[in-house]
Amino acid sequence: MQRSGFIVGAVRRLVTGPPVYYVWVFFLLALAGAGITAYVKQLQLGLIVTGMTNYVSWGFYIGNFTFLVGVAAAAVLLIIPAYVYDFGPIKDIVIVGEALAVSALIMCMLFVTADLGRPDRVWHLFPGLGILNLPRSMLAWDIVVLNGYLFLNLFIPGYILWKAYHEQQVNMRFILPFILLSIPWAVSIHTVTAFIYNGLAARPFWNASILAPRFLASAFCSGPALSILLYQVVRRYSRFHVKDEALQKIAEMIAIAMAINLFLLGAEFFKELYSDTHHLSPLQYLYAGVHGKGRLVPWIWTAFTFNIIAFIIFLVPVTRKSFATLNLGCVLIIVGIWIEKGIGLIIPGFIPAPLGEVWEYAPTGTEIMVAAGIWGIGLLILTVILKILVPIETGEFTKSTATAS
Repeated sequence: MQRSGFIVGAVRRLVTGPPVYYVWVFFLLALAGAGITAYVKQLQLGLIVTGMTNYVSWGFYIGNFTFLVGVAAAAVLLIIPAYVYDFGPIKDIVIVGEALAVSALIMCMLFVTADLGRPDRVWHLFPGLGILNLPRSMLAWDIVVLNGYLFLNLFIPGYILWKAYHEQQVNMRFILPFILLSIPWAVSIHTVTAFIYNGLAARPFWNASILAPRFLASAFCSGPALSILLYQVVRRYSRFHVKDEALQKIAEMIAIAMAINLFLLGAEFFKELYSDTHHLSPLQYLYAGVHGKGRLVPWIWTAFTFNIIAFIIFLVPVTRKSFATLNLGCVLIIVGIWIEKGIGLIIPGFIPAPLGEVWEYAPTGTEIMVAAGIWGIGLLILTVILKILVPIETGEFTKSTATAS
């Protein structure tokens, strides 16, 4: 009876809202539908409808996957001040950041599925049915850490929300070990992702020991930047209270993470340029082009410019505390890191080829539509979660209010 009351109340909230809510949901459904249609075409014709080849075998899908793993991992930047240091303003809102992590993880898995030529063979990875190949395979480790982190980000907020719905106190002695476990687990998901690339010795562009720290530093920029924008949307369209103090603290952490990210990028530049070996070719292709080909050059310089401007905005207290410039900085960081960790990381790893050939890659319309559809599904999942989560957190949707209605 209690479950049915919760389900009825949740469904009622999902189907009611202001006109802007219906427009938003319809837009996401249309986006998801277009993506599914494009993916069905890809399933029918194969990966030949994408821009990927034998030379560039990872492209737009894996670029988005890498970016979103960082967004999911960045939830730890909210968990540490909230639960380890008991910083109240962030502790009050960390659960929304975990909702963002859940939607990002689901999108990660969808992008990996889209990248598979034969997704029907995934069952070969299931223990008992197939061979997961642990501990030798880094891809197997990636499956373990992503699914484990998804479980933690579903279980922890789910338990807290269930207690809030029933108007009961959270048993911190029970849930705290799971919260503390999620901290190293968040670091592990992006570390393992970096190790997948890092372990490919034949790809010198990825074969750097600082790749994992760079992944984490950039993740702690883009993920929190998305969170700042999300929190402002949530507090505008709901009664969920988000203090400016919390947003400013997140902005300060972004400034530190951005400084580390740019320092590591500079260290990598020095290593490659000063040694001046043939391993410099991918970096030359990315930033200057080689043999008259440089499709990615304008993209990476755009990302570099956006990141520098955003870093200055977050570094200077006056611009960081003004929401006009703060939001601009968030957008610049999100776009800059998306380019840097997407097409700016994945594609140059394959160009030039081991024998020196330059085969350029560009995503096709099918890839763009499938990717847009996955983003639509992920944002729709996030919208659904927030539509139920926020009223519970504000006390508008509890067991007593559900019974009364």
